[in-house]
Amino acid sequence: MRLVTLSRLVLVLMLVPSALCAEDLTVVSFDKEADVAKIVVSDVKVSSAKATDGSAVLHVSSGHKNPWPGLTLKPEAGAAAWDLSKFENLTVDIKNTGTEDVQVNCRVDNPGADGVKNCVTDHAMIKPGERKTLTVNLPHPPAKQLNVALFGMNGYPAVAAAAMKSSVDPAKINQLVIFLAQPQKDYEFELSSIRATGNFTPAPIPAGLDEKNFFPFIDTFGQYIHADWPGKTHSVEELKARIATEATDLAAKSGPPKVDQYGGFVDGPKLEATGFFRTQKVDGKWWLVDPDGRLFWSHGIDCVQVWQDTPVEERENWFQNFPGDQPEYKSLLKKPWKILHGHYAGKLPNCFFFSVANLMRKYGADWQKSFNELAHLRMKSWGLNTIGSWSSADVYLLRKTPYTVFLSAPGKPLEGSEGFWGKFRDVFDPSYEADLKKRFAEQEKAIGDPWCLGYFIDNEMAWGDDTSLSLATLKSPAEQPAKKVFLADLKAKYTEIAKLNAVWGTAYASWDALAESRTAPDKEKARADLTAFYTKTAEQYFKTSHDVLKAAAPKQLYLGCRFAWTNDLAVAAAVKYCDVISFNLYHRSIADFTVPGKADVPLLVGEFHFGALDRGMFHTGLVPTRDQAERASLYKSYVTGALKHPNFVGVHWFQYMDEPTTGRSLDGENYQIGFVDGTDTPYPEIIESAREIGWHLYELRAGK
Repeated sequence: MRLVTLSRLVLVLMLVPSALCAEDLTVVSFDKEADVAKIVVSDVKVSSAKATDGSAVLHVSSGHKNPWPGLTLKPEAGAAAWDLSKFENLTVDIKNTGTEDVQVNCRVDNPGADGVKNCVTDHAMIKPGERKTLTVNLPHPPAKQLNVALFGMNGYPAVAAAAMKSSVDPAKINQLVIFLAQPQKDYEFELSSIRATGNFTPAPIPAGLDEKNFFPFIDTFGQYIHADWPGKTHSVEELKARIATEATDLAAKSGPPKVDQYGGFVDGPKLEATGFFRTQKVDGKWWLVDPDGRLFWSHGIDCVQVWQDTPVEERENWFQNFPGDQPEYKSLLKKPWKILHGHYAGKLPNCFFFSVANLMRKYGADWQKSFNELAHLRMKSWGLNTIGSWSSADVYLLRKTPYTVFLSAPGKPLEGSEGFWGKFRDVFDPSYEADLKKRFAEQEKAIGDPWCLGYFIDNEMAWGDDTSLSLATLKSPAEQPAKKVFLADLKAKYTEIAKLNAVWGTAYASWDALAESRTAPDKEKARADLTAFYTKTAEQYFKTSHDVLKAAAPKQLYLGCRFAWTNDLAVAAAVKYCDVISFNLYHRSIADFTVPGKADVPLLVGEFHFGALDRGMFHTGLVPTRDQAERASLYKSYVTGALKHPNFVGVHWFQYMDEPTTGRSLDGENYQIGFVDGTDTPYPEIIESAREIGWHLYELRAGK
């Protein structure tokens, strides 16, 4: 999953804030040319202009040399911040005056913002000539803040002072950052009104809560103690009683009509049946075709499994009636395989699986079988027809719901690279191909299985901009295989180091000196060579992945690498070798999504989600909503937009169950993003939205 950073912007605009009032507040206007003239920009040009109605707008022309081109708006000189504490949202009116779709981002900052902490970000995708309002929801601290020692989570209880470290205080907004994220071309757009909207009503504070009685704050089920909400589990008896209640619901709503065993469209055209999933374009829209030759659109969910651990070491006073102290749950107290980020990075603390303990309480000794079988019943009832990445083989090998498999092979790292999830791999080293072959050799049960739709290989790799992997190669040691290949290409082109120096503006004494160098050249002067080798690297990666997959599993689809950060060159390479191109798109809508390079290919969303803070969790996930009602509404509109898009063949929600309240061990994520909570209790609002979509999937796709 993605995090937006903006570390290189140094931009200033001095503007006069208006007085706060109960109605919408104009935070920034562009009617003073003297103020506009003061703007300091990074890879953008700005000018004052007039809209067709005569109002003042700011015209922005963006370059693409800087990975984060944009501008920053600040309060009047001498004013430390805007106080928007009475409002729910900040809105920006934007018109796309260019010829390409553009995604404009707005980041709302407190002092110390770094793109992750002390800020909140949202975006809008805008078509040429279109005007849209970008809305950023403003989180609000409670009136009372407790100074309690909390750590290791991405989100914190609102009453804890720690919550403000990863959020925003709307009373202390010191700047607004308008930016593009790693654009590969120039764009133009206009900014007009920037307003604070919606009256904020503060939530009540738990009576009598203070630092002395805050701990423990997590109950025996892994839930927040100092709040109550619909669906909260208060006892084991209550948990068990939900089995019968849900069984009645599932029996009454067993699944959509007019679908075949795989979930394909019975009333649609009968196409060639190959016995496996494939792709085909029909009447101007891309589709999957199921093994029986029926049109299929993949409405799925990731992580259909329950093994989510949370660190308990150094937190012993956090938990009330900790189940890990009881003999029947001792086996659920384990060390994690790896921790990448946060307080526990590099450590291996004791961790506990509250999710599994709750299933053991709910279903008894045969909990695993109950969970596996119930997952299929639930998904069919909820209108979901695909088990997505990172799901349990014990679930999907029951072969009752089509599924995808995720694989990743380590290989040798490209030492000069960097990324949130780790270094890019050296695809010119034989270890990548060898390791991937080993992974496929472990797939004997899924290979050749008609229920297996296909394979994702990798997730959210650090593709960067169109020169990043080449620069990373040049920063790597001389013995790096990729660097040897790059230098061989350069020698073949230039023959003499002096000729390369003349083009790059460098002063390498010899080819050996270039090999030993660990610094990057000027990327604009060397751009032609950098982009050429970037393409070669990307194509080597996708070709190797494709060839290994098709040799091992020739009848399954290659579903791509689940792009999060990408560029035209990486996507162009994927188009050459993937059956379906996958993107993780944490947007509010993808109805207007355009593939980089505008290739006409089948697309699949590997991840999306929405979350809220009204059910005891501390973080909304990557796309926040006000409450469960808005979360459900956005789910419906997101999937509907994808169904109307001619290229999308499916969307997969991330993920089946909420993350642990106190953060998963890997990186501290504790997002409210499940179809069920940590006690295996379904969220009725989003399930009803999924049913509304999933039970009428093919009518919606057909535009009826």
